[in-house]
Amino acid sequence: MQETKKEVPRIQQIVAVMWPSFLTAGIATILFFTIFDPEVLLAASGYHTISRTAGYSIGFFCFWLLTASSCALTCYFQKPCERINTAEKKSGS
Repeated sequence: MQETKKEVPRIQQIVAVMWPSFLTAGIATILFFTIFDPEVLLAASGYHTISRTAGYSIGFFCFWLLTASSCALTCYFQKPCERINTAEKKSGS
Protein backbone atom coordinates (compact mmCIF):
# COMPACT_ATOMS: atom_id res chain seq x y z
CA MET A 1 0.00 0.00 0.00
CA GLN A 2 1.58 3.22 -1.19
CA GLU A 3 0.98 6.33 0.84
CA THR A 4 0.39 9.50 -1.17
CA LYS A 5 1.16 12.82 0.41
CA LYS A 6 -0.54 16.00 -0.64
CA GLU A 7 1.76 18.80 -1.68
CA VAL A 8 1.72 21.72 0.76
CA PRO A 9 0.60 24.96 -0.97
CA ARG A 10 3.40 27.46 -1.65
CA ILE A 11 1.80 30.22 0.47
CA GLN A 12 1.58 27.87 3.44
CA GLN A 13 5.27 27.02 3.01
CA ILE A 14 6.17 30.72 2.96
CA VAL A 15 4.06 31.47 6.05
CA ALA A 16 5.57 28.45 7.82
CA VAL A 17 8.99 30.04 7.36
CA MET A 18 8.24 33.75 7.78
CA TRP A 19 5.92 33.71 10.81
CA PRO A 20 8.17 31.79 13.25
CA SER A 21 11.19 33.73 12.02
CA PHE A 22 9.29 37.01 12.59
CA LEU A 23 8.48 36.03 16.17
CA THR A 24 12.05 34.87 16.83
CA ALA A 25 13.48 38.07 15.31
CA GLY A 26 11.24 40.14 17.60
CA ILE A 27 12.48 38.30 20.67
CA ALA A 28 16.11 38.49 19.50
CA THR A 29 15.75 42.24 18.87
CA ILE A 30 14.33 42.82 22.36
CA LEU A 31 17.11 40.80 24.01
CA PHE A 32 19.92 42.29 21.92
CA PHE A 33 18.87 45.92 22.33
CA THR A 34 18.26 45.45 26.05
CA ILE A 35 22.03 44.99 26.31
CA PHE A 36 23.32 47.20 23.46
CA ASP A 37 22.29 50.76 22.59
CA PRO A 38 21.83 51.15 18.81
CA GLU A 39 23.14 54.74 18.81
CA VAL A 40 26.41 53.64 20.40
CA LEU A 41 26.74 50.72 17.96
CA LEU A 42 26.02 52.93 14.96
CA ALA A 43 28.40 55.64 16.13
CA ALA A 44 31.15 53.07 16.60
CA SER A 45 30.60 51.79 13.07
CA GLY A 46 30.68 55.28 11.52
CA TYR A 47 26.95 55.85 10.88
CA HIS A 48 26.40 58.99 12.96
CA THR A 49 23.34 60.21 11.05
CA ILE A 50 21.07 57.21 11.70
CA SER A 51 18.52 57.55 14.49
CA ARG A 52 17.96 55.09 17.32
CA THR A 53 14.67 53.96 15.72
CA ALA A 54 16.48 53.26 12.45
CA GLY A 55 19.01 51.21 14.40
CA TYR A 56 16.22 49.14 15.95
CA SER A 57 14.65 48.64 12.52
CA ILE A 58 17.91 47.61 10.86
CA GLY A 59 18.64 45.23 13.72
CA PHE A 60 15.16 43.69 13.53
CA PHE A 61 15.37 43.09 9.78
CA CYS A 62 18.85 41.60 10.11
CA PHE A 63 17.59 39.21 12.80
CA TRP A 64 14.55 38.41 10.64
CA LEU A 65 16.74 37.62 7.63
CA LEU A 66 18.98 35.41 9.74
CA THR A 67 16.12 33.47 11.35
CA ALA A 68 14.17 33.19 8.06
CA SER A 69 17.26 31.69 6.43
CA SER A 70 17.55 29.21 9.27
CA CYS A 71 13.85 28.24 9.04
CA ALA A 72 14.03 27.91 5.24
CA LEU A 73 17.07 25.64 5.47
CA THR A 74 15.31 23.52 8.06
CA CYS A 75 12.32 23.10 5.73
CA TYR A 76 14.60 22.30 2.80
CA PHE A 77 16.53 19.62 4.68
CA GLN A 78 13.30 17.94 5.82
CA LYS A 79 12.54 16.84 2.26
CA PRO A 80 13.22 13.18 1.57
CA CYS A 81 16.25 12.57 -0.64
CA GLU A 82 14.22 10.51 -3.14
CA ARG A 83 11.93 13.47 -3.78
CA ILE A 84 14.87 15.80 -4.43
CA ASN A 85 16.61 13.28 -6.70
CA THR A 86 13.40 12.65 -8.67
CA ALA A 87 12.89 16.39 -9.19
CA GLU A 88 16.47 16.75 -10.45
CA LYS A 89 16.06 13.85 -12.90
CA LYS A 90 12.83 15.35 -14.25
CA SER A 91 14.47 18.75 -14.78
CA GLY A 92 17.32 17.15 -16.72
CA SER A 93 20.18 17.88 -14.31
